Amino acid sequence: MRIEVAIDINDLELMITFYENLLGYQTHHTDTERYGPDQIYYSAVDPTGLGPKLIFQVVPEKPSAKNRIHLDLHVSDIEEQALRAVELGATRIDESPITEAGSRWIRLADPEGNVFCLVQPASA
Repeated sequence: MRIEVAIDINDLELMITFYENLLGYQTHHTDTERYGPDQIYYSAVDPTGLGPKLIFQVVPEKPSAKNRIHLDLHVSDIEEQALRAVELGATRIDESPITEAGSRWIRLADPEGNVFCLVQPASA
């Protein structure tokens, strides 16, 4: 079984640029233009082949409630990566990291409000 994660977005260029820079993923498209007017789907893959493929789907509606599914991004330094994510356009939700179940994490929202977490072991 292979897992892909689909993310509904409004602004294709904004969100692709954010996730390319945040994750180091490489994006793929089938049109000759990078962002064609009829482009609805765009994919991003981990160049190492370890992470799941992300599918970005352009939709007209804005998010109206909390995500029921979100990305947990495991990093070596959550504070360093939180600063980097904010520089790229994310908004920090948690002022201080949350520590539970052997992990520490910080919740952030991407430029369109989708929540994701930066996670590291609590002992780090």
